[in-house]
Amino acid sequence: MPLFIFAPVIVALGAIGLGRLPVWQAAVVFLGGYGLWTLAEYWIHRSIFHLEPKSRLGSRLHWIFHGVHHDHPSDPMRLVMPPVVTVPLAVGFLALFVVALGPATGPAAAAGFFFGYLQYDMLHYTLHHTRPSSRVGRRLHELHMRHHFEDDERCFGVSAPWWDTIFRTGPRRTTKHG
Repeated sequence: MPLFIFAPVIVALGAIGLGRLPVWQAAVVFLGGYGLWTLAEYWIHRSIFHLEPKSRLGSRLHWIFHGVHHDHPSDPMRLVMPPVVTVPLAVGFLALFVVALGPATGPAAAAGFFFGYLQYDMLHYTLHHTRPSSRVGRRLHELHMRHHFEDDERCFGVSAPWWDTIFRTGPRRTTKHG
């Protein structure tokens, strides 16, 4: 579902950006939006999805949004946020980009940000339902499965594990004895 919603939006916003900016500038802004997504992915996962609410309502909402995914990591219906959540958030982020960067630059940045989101969503689904064959894919799979099955307070960067390195939340080193 995210592909069918976000791919046309990314193309449209990218076209708007290309219509308002020189190609090189639109490309740089797009990459900047993508980079910002990778940081947002990390921080949303670490600080919001792994928040420990104190209230009963907060705990229930947390479980609905992310806890159920940890309780049932192989459930294909629990791997992506529903459009009723992602579409309003996307509208909010687009508005934020346009207000912060202006009507010429904002759409290109939003296109990169949404591209990052879509890439993350598709990768996350793939990591849960396939065994990647590439070296990078196998490493991303290993890190994400460690997050689910070894230590859910580490390895928050699903598509951007470099943030775990920067913020020192990568996998703990294991030592072999004997």
